[in-house]
Amino acid sequence: MKLKTVALGTALAALASMATAEVKVGMITTLSGGGAGLGIDVRDGFMLAIEQSGRDDIEVVIEDDQRKPDVAVQLADKMVQSEKVDVLTGIIWSNLAMAVVPSVTAQGKFYLSPNAGPSQLAGAGCHPNYFNIAWQNDAFHEAAGAYAAQDGAKSVFVMAPNYPAGKDAITGFKRGFAGEVTAEVYTQLGQTDYAAEIAQIKASDADLLYYFLPGGMGISFMKQYAGSGAETPVMGPAFSFDQGILGAIGDAALGVKNTAHWSKDLDVPGNAEFVAAFTEKYGRLPSLYAAQGFDTGLLLVSASAKADVDDADAFRAALMEGDIQSVRGSFKFAPNHHPIQTIYMREVVKEGDVVTNKIIGTAAEDYADPYGAECKM
Repeated sequence: MKLKTVALGTALAALASMATAEVKVGMITTLSGGGAGLGIDVRDGFMLAIEQSGRDDIEVVIEDDQRKPDVAVQLADKMVQSEKVDVLTGIIWSNLAMAVVPSVTAQGKFYLSPNAGPSQLAGAGCHPNYFNIAWQNDAFHEAAGAYAAQDGAKSVFVMAPNYPAGKDAITGFKRGFAGEVTAEVYTQLGQTDYAAEIAQIKASDADLLYYFLPGGMGISFMKQYAGSGAETPVMGPAFSFDQGILGAIGDAALGVKNTAHWSKDLDVPGNAEFVAAFTEKYGRLPSLYAAQGFDTGLLLVSASAKADVDDADAFRAALMEGDIQSVRGSFKFAPNHHPIQTIYMREVVKEGDVVTNKIIGTAAEDYADPYGAECKM
């Protein structure tokens, strides 16, 4: 699937004018199959920021990676070699990011991550042209571990998919949690049947279940868990309980606590306006992924207004400034080009007929990932 969009103009208008964009962006994201909702939200949030900027010199070429690393690599090669993009963005999944980012940055291109934050790219595999606008994978989980301990949990059953982000998730949670991890279970990426895992959880005497299952995996698990009669309280990261996922899970998720750097009810400048604009344009509430896509678009607009993308040093410095009004509030980059930010605890509630999240506290102030010390650049 391929979409080509020129900000503030239709594709037909762009072809008619034959205008040459001063900044060409290649977005590779998941638009079909499992996890498509995440990629669609990142895309829509990013394009909203470009549209609101009023810039007609930014071109965005959008491709569907189908959540397949080999497809993502082929698309990245085409974008760099044939499309001649200046900046790449869009990848949702950490295994795809690990397949694409080192190659494109080695070729002198900039990569702005609106989601995936594998530990390897925050630490020894960092690169001057790689910036993560979302988080490092451990972040929400480490904050959740600390919050769970403070909230009185003594023992936790932890579960995540067996891929880089899943491993980072459990590593982060265990780093933050002071109690006992009674079981550490890794599921298959894309798994839909969780009967065996739910049986393990029901047999466990853990005080809490903490799981990270993004996209359709989380929908399948929570529906099965709620229908199983299991009574262990649930906590997770926002990826498992974000707006798009809650729409599919429904009341089964009520009461679940989850960590996030953003929420639609976060009272910071620009956030209410973003929520209203996104809802009006797309007919749905924005998700965490939409907010991250929006902030990524804001950063691209800001940096490209200050520096020519062809002047790599100047453009890199402009990115590093992080000069945006982030919809998550305070935002700045650590030396490894990953965010320093506040992480909140949310609870799933019902507002009228809508199952959604509200902020109930702070899980971590000014969180910076622990891998920066390994980054030498």
